[in-house]
Amino acid sequence: MALKKNVFIAFAMEDEASRNLFTGQRVHPSSPFEFVDMSVKQPYQTQWKERVRTRIRRSEGVIALISRSTPGATGQLWEITCAADEGKPLLGISLESDYRTKPSAIGSAPCTEWTWKAVENFIDGLPS
Repeated sequence: MALKKNVFIAFAMEDEASRNLFTGQRVHPSSPFEFVDMSVKQPYQTQWKERVRTRIRRSEGVIALISRSTPGATGQLWEITCAADEGKPLLGISLESDYRTKPSAIGSAPCTEWTWKAVENFIDGLPS
């Protein structure tokens, strides 16, 4: 069995329930992918940028969960920018089918619908 890849999930705090659903699908028996969730479960009180950067550096890739909350989510936007600065493969996943505004922080990285196939393709394409 292939090693699970470390994936950092960038999300707006308002989308925490969606993040939980997203990361939970990796343990579903029919899920075609596995990954180690490197996202921050509880906000850091001090030195959060340094701690998050360390998690992003330890990740093979970053998935940004994009919603109407993203434009005002300064922490999430910083995480996306950090991932780009660190040269990490990045994928945007739209949480809302009618919301397709790609944040400028994501640059030229692709954004797609939330499907198992899109997540599987991204994770399978990450370097080990």
